[in-house]
Amino acid sequence: MLFFNKKRILACALLLCLLVCACVPLSAFSRAAQALPFTVVIDAGHGGVDGGVLGVRTKVKESDLNLQIAQLLRERFAQAGVRAVLTRTNAGGLYGLATAGYKRRDMERRREIIEESAPNVVLSVHQNYFPSDRTRRGGQVFYRAGSAEGQALAASVQERLNALGGNSYSPLAGDYFMVNCTGYPSVIVECAFLSNAEDEALLLTEKYRAKLADAVFAGVLAYLA
Repeated sequence: MLFFNKKRILACALLLCLLVCACVPLSAFSRAAQALPFTVVIDAGHGGVDGGVLGVRTKVKESDLNLQIAQLLRERFAQAGVRAVLTRTNAGGLYGLATAGYKRRDMERRREIIEESAPNVVLSVHQNYFPSDRTRRGGQVFYRAGSAEGQALAASVQERLNALGGNSYSPLAGDYFMVNCTGYPSVIVECAFLSNAEDEALLLTEKYRAKLADAVFAGVLAYLA
């Protein structure tokens, strides 16, 4: 019960911050949020020699888009006084040398960062690709099967992404490393489809990446309430 009380208090503080930050300095509300122990880990998927999927027209690398959106999310949480930890902060990967087993080392380092940070929420940012149906668009959210908190977090973020993209997707249980590697509430946020030319074009604009970050941030806020 204490956990949920803290969630509710923090959510109220952050929501108040969002409502009035246009006319009152964020620092006043940041101090209130910092009094509550809350940490979010933001994982920018892929990186280094692993660029992820490529845009259907421009061949933009998923890894670059993931990092840009993750950095925008960090800014939003930091402005609200929340400790935000990025698993990677540049275009490189987390594997050291790109030798045999680099992917396993990369994923293990991400798990270590999560465990070291002891977060309340884990967000792994990715882009989708579905070549058999290039009309599919919008964001999809995945969580670990059997995780009630993960499912609740996924549903909250999915609702905001649906509102942004005009979709009606439901959050999906998935067997993926980033939602399975720890016991913390974790979701994979597939922000858009790089197999869809319209989604790709939107992702290339700063304005839409900011809207995506706003939607995910709002979803986390609602989950905390």
